[in-house]
Amino acid sequence: MSDPYQNNYYHQGRGGDAYGTYGEGGGHDGYGYQVDYPAQEEDAASDVTEGHDEEDQMYEGEYQGIPHPDEQKAAQRAARTKSRGAASAASELQELSEQYEDIMEDCGHGKFQWTLFMVLGLALMADGVECFVVAFVLPSAEKDLCLSNAEKGMLGLVVFLSMMVGAFLWGGLADKLGRRKCLIVALAINCVFAFLSSFAQGYGFFLFFRLLSGIGIGGTVPIVYTYFSEFLQKDKRGEHLSWLCMFWMMGGIYASFTAWGIIPRYGWGFSMGTEFQFHSWRVFVLVAALPAIASLVGLTFMPESPRFLLENAKHDEAWMILKQVHDTNWRAKGQPEKVFTVTHIKAPKTAEDEFIEIQAATGTPVQRWAVRSLTLCKLVLKNVASLVSAELRYATLFMAIIWFCMAFSYYGLSVWFPDMIKHLQYEEYDSKVKVFHKERVENFHFNFSLENQVHKEGEYIRDKFINIELISVKFEDSLFEDCRFEDIRSTDTTFENCTIRSTVFYNTDLWEERFIDCKMENTTFELNKRGCHLDALEENDVLIYLVSFLGSLAVLPGNIISALFMDKIGRVRIIGGSMLISAGCTFLLFLSFTQSAIIALQCLFYGVSVAAWNGIEVVTVELYPSSKRATAFGVLNALCKLAAVLGSSIFASFVGITKAIPILLSFAALVGGGLVALRLPDTREKVLL
Repeated sequence: MSDPYQNNYYHQGRGGDAYGTYGEGGGHDGYGYQVDYPAQEEDAASDVTEGHDEEDQMYEGEYQGIPHPDEQKAAQRAARTKSRGAASAASELQELSEQYEDIMEDCGHGKFQWTLFMVLGLALMADGVECFVVAFVLPSAEKDLCLSNAEKGMLGLVVFLSMMVGAFLWGGLADKLGRRKCLIVALAINCVFAFLSSFAQGYGFFLFFRLLSGIGIGGTVPIVYTYFSEFLQKDKRGEHLSWLCMFWMMGGIYASFTAWGIIPRYGWGFSMGTEFQFHSWRVFVLVAALPAIASLVGLTFMPESPRFLLENAKHDEAWMILKQVHDTNWRAKGQPEKVFTVTHIKAPKTAEDEFIEIQAATGTPVQRWAVRSLTLCKLVLKNVASLVSAELRYATLFMAIIWFCMAFSYYGLSVWFPDMIKHLQYEEYDSKVKVFHKERVENFHFNFSLENQVHKEGEYIRDKFINIELISVKFEDSLFEDCRFEDIRSTDTTFENCTIRSTVFYNTDLWEERFIDCKMENTTFELNKRGCHLDALEENDVLIYLVSFLGSLAVLPGNIISALFMDKIGRVRIIGGSMLISAGCTFLLFLSFTQSAIIALQCLFYGVSVAAWNGIEVVTVELYPSSKRATAFGVLNALCKLAAVLGSSIFASFVGITKAIPILLSFAALVGGGLVALRLPDTREKVLL
């Protein structure tokens, strides 16, 4: 039986063997090209100069005996071709990988990749925004939706849990149904349910819609990196995947900036009676979905990954897309005369495809759908199980440890930083509390707000509290007689062990839960505000946006440095070095006694750790073959979200108790992950399998 990869490529003007020589020669066993095929552009790592024709220019190293980059690349191709012919035991997968790399080099790097870069970058930006949305709206939503502490905790938890499910689900499906198709569906789910969540008036519906929104956006990270990597040639891969990581940072900046500009504007909303309220934080939820919507629109104009199509025996579609990439790039560079010389690509048909077709050809439509779905689930689970096969188990184990350690410390500290700032603010606020003991006030009209006060054993006779705010006010063991409370707005205000006689509460938000062990005598409540009401912004809430904005912005230098040196230093050294340096930064947290010190150390930690994240994502793409790449990325990203849940929960529980345990936990995780990262193989020169 003939090799299914024999004669995979046929070129114009060639009728010989499948692999013709590179260059002008009459091709013996090499990869055949037209004799007049123009010289390829071999630009620097980030060169996207368009419209520059260098055919008539003299290469400056010609007289110095320095090989021209075209000659070096041709020699590399010839070496790959020779190895394919000499190694009779070479796998079909390796042959396809090397052939695909040759074609991507011919297509060049230009307009097509940069267009796809922007579209996928917006999808990655949407993932970054999703991580911040609930944290930003929670201070307002907890008042608007009357959330308890348990409900607030569940809302924060469901973000990462839903993204964990989405990463696993869409990563597995992307290897079987296609990168583009799954990314479009995932983003569409995110957009639809993010839109619905902004209108949800109850906690249950809001939680449900955010859950489904998170499942949708959870698929972006594993698919985006897999999708983009399959349009990159080897010498561009590390750098440009690192540039792509910058969009996650931009998502944090976008979320912080828009939240800062929208949420405090309480006039940006409307209401329909008392049952439907649309406050400014709901406007922010809508605005936060714009990157996902923009990416979804852009994806409709992008093609499927040709590498995925080749893996699934759709060679004609793959050829059309590769020709589109080639022609788009060379036309943009002012060289439309360059011809895509590959005329046919042949790929073997897999047994899995045949199985689906045979099973789907029988029965009723419902039965066919059931068979397709069941078969698809089995194939996805089989792909997941293959990640721990003999050839991949060590790579999967090492990457799982690295992903978990990095996520545990990063997300744990991401929660710890703002919680520590809030704790310091609370301590400072609590230290300024005013205590009034045994005061007696008669016939007095309180027309000014009361804030941060404690009144003990006071007596208030025939007093009026009209149109004021009570903020963090506590009345203990006090007497209210013949008093009137009217148009009162309160926050953290309670009455404990008080006696209230002949007193009227008119149009207030003071309900039974505010009166703890109080004795009511001839007291009436009229037109009290039902539910919870969003009246004013606490001053400390604004700092949430500022801290997140500065933390996201601090990532920029680390992103730039890691992108520029990803191919020069190597992925392994960047991951290991960055994690170990980040571990050292955590010890500086013992010196953080002020809000400004914590913010500065947060920026330092984020700026250093982002290089490790970039390296981890690049290595994850390069370690796994195309048929398992998105699945592996999805599983590891799901593990990342699980570590995020554990880290944030554990670290938050020690706020206000001790700093030592969170610091030591993050230090141990980063050191352990960094040492394991140094054992990874160097994948800089590896052709994507």
